[in-house]
Amino acid sequence: MFHQPLSDISYSLTEVNQLSPVALAYIGDAVFELYVRSRYLLPAKRIDKYHRQVVFQVRAESQVRHLRSLQPHLTEAESEILRRGRNAASGGPRRLSPKIYQEASSLETLIGYLYLTDSQRLAQLLAKLDLDFPQEEES
Repeated sequence: MFHQPLSDISYSLTEVNQLSPVALAYIGDAVFELYVRSRYLLPAKRIDKYHRQVVFQVRAESQVRHLRSLQPHLTEAESEILRRGRNAASGGPRRLSPKIYQEASSLETLIGYLYLTDSQRLAQLLAKLDLDFPQEEES
């Protein structure tokens, strides 16, 4: 369940490879949040519950958990994109350790890259994620 790009804009592989990891993470962040929002859309519920569920999944700590679950399934090239994203990440919110921020950014970089280059592969990887919302967090 992953939809094709939202517009007819397409980029060549050469163009995508010229983007910085930060630019890829920028688009990857938006793509991942839209994916998670779409996954939680049904069954219908109150907007505050949607929000809590989505925030739980897109926060950096959860992204690191998702990244770790995907790593055994990644190709060597995808692992290299993760490395580039991790190395480019600096700063980040004070509430996070730099390591968590770097790992979460690397996942966003990979998602952005695959969104622009191989949406089928992105759909395969996203389908492997455990997006179940913990019961204790639901209240």
